[in-house]
Amino acid sequence: MTKTLRYTQRIRGPRSRASDSSTLNLLKFYKLNPNAKAPIFATEGSACFDIHASLIRGEKVKLYTSNDEFDQQRIMNEEFVIWPGERVQIPTNLIFDIPKGWSIRIHPRSGLSFKRGLILVNQEGIIDSDYVEPVFILMTNVSSKDQTIYNDDRICQGEMVPSPLYHLEEINEKPTQKTDREGGFGSTGY
Repeated sequence: MTKTLRYTQRIRGPRSRASDSSTLNLLKFYKLNPNAKAPIFATEGSACFDIHASLIRGEKVKLYTSNDEFDQQRIMNEEFVIWPGERVQIPTNLIFDIPKGWSIRIHPRSGLSFKRGLILVNQEGIIDSDYVEPVFILMTNVSSKDQTIYNDDRICQGEMVPSPLYHLEEINEKPTQKTDREGGFGSTGY
């Protein structure tokens, strides 16, 4: 219990975002490696928590080259170079224990995207509450230069969001227009 409470404090960041911690939803996580960096809110007003790369010397990273060829490369010196056009699984060495009825959305970091051309392969990742395996962040380099990820680098942001239950139902008639909107793909302007 003590370990969970200590990590709860770390994930909430240096300043409490609520005066009574009992009103907060709790997102638990497990470190596969004791040196993995705990996720943390960067500021009191942060909507998302930062997730860090956990690059352990000798472990392998899975990737697809710019020619769509599968490869695995060993991590050297706690860093990994992503070549232009490569798609890489960056390890976090974390497993999240997501409460039922919630999920985690993984968002790119704006600075990495704009300044270095490192974006998420799938633009937004989703971790379901029933997924209790190691989390990898799928990154690609859309710049024209090699980009190095170092151990403990902040590589993305996570956000715990409600996942309401709903059903899917096929209908026999095309849906009717609900507003005066016509078309899509830029139909409302640029």
